[in-house]
Amino acid sequence: MTIEANKKENPLMGLVRNQMFIPVLALLALALFNLIADPGFFKITLGTNSLGNPVLSGYLITILDNGSELAILAIGMTLVTAASGGQDISVGAAVAISGSVLLRVLCGNDTRPETLQAPIIVAFLVSCLVAAMFGAFNGVLVAYFKIQPMIATLILYTAGRSIAAWVNNNELPVVNDQTLTYFGGYIPGIPIPTPFFIAVACIVAMALVLKFTNLRLYTQSVGINQSSSRLNGLNPERIKVISFVILGLCVAVVGLIKVSRVSTINYSVIAKDIEMDAILAVALGGNALSGGKFSMASSVVGAYVIQFLIQTLYKFKVQSDALPAYKAIVVIVLVVISAPTVKEWFSSMSKKLKTKEVA
Repeated sequence: MTIEANKKENPLMGLVRNQMFIPVLALLALALFNLIADPGFFKITLGTNSLGNPVLSGYLITILDNGSELAILAIGMTLVTAASGGQDISVGAAVAISGSVLLRVLCGNDTRPETLQAPIIVAFLVSCLVAAMFGAFNGVLVAYFKIQPMIATLILYTAGRSIAAWVNNNELPVVNDQTLTYFGGYIPGIPIPTPFFIAVACIVAMALVLKFTNLRLYTQSVGINQSSSRLNGLNPERIKVISFVILGLCVAVVGLIKVSRVSTINYSVIAKDIEMDAILAVALGGNALSGGKFSMASSVVGAYVIQFLIQTLYKFKVQSDALPAYKAIVVIVLVVISAPTVKEWFSSMSKKLKTKEVA
């Protein structure tokens, strides 16, 4: 009887203990809520945009569109969290810097050029280089100067948007080239938002890196026990810096998307508070915020869950300034569920149920 009971119980317990369980459950709960409250939430229509190109529209398409930015940042934030046991709170300001650099290269000294001063790919690569440098700056402070990640990144969080404004002399460059809008909008003939394809490309690229290199193993080893990883021949400082540089590259991609959406930049508003959503995506994915083992897929799903929640709140006319309160509730629930005492309680309850069933 004991063996049969274990066979019946193990699949369910395995499912509950799977790291994807919480984000998938949250996604299903939101979907069920919207299905009951308003089935029209899932309606997708095919129309045309101002240029006459076919585009899909609806709440789900908006979730895919806006959630893709968060999913890209969640990739880098997951690595930083796993390696350093802390979070980078400067990514919003770094997006502003990256976007400002992108516009500076595209526009040159003319804030409204008739033609681009450089190819978009060149401007994007320059912004990647700058974002990676700022990421390395944060990484060096954390890895070599032993500063807590949140404190180290507070420097760029505070000064980043001022730096972004300084790059363009406090002016707001405007790009009139239609090609730039494709990255944050739609490619002619393809009705699905381009940011979704960019996010998929980033996810696939990171999956290949984790599969064919030792980055996952090294990152988790450093996050779990830095001293042991050093004894095993690893360089914890280098791994931490690499994780921050990768986050910097993710920031540059999001900067391209953000600027592409409006063909300009607002230094004080662009990507405002997005770092908090990225951290929440990592937490919602079941990753320990103290570092160590991680699941990239769970973080990505968590990012889309957060966007699903935001879109649901907008659907029911919740004011934007009230959104942080609802996100705070999610954070509280996650923290309570992941608390060691709660896990021990669930474990003890499970053992008691096993004992009763066997008896």
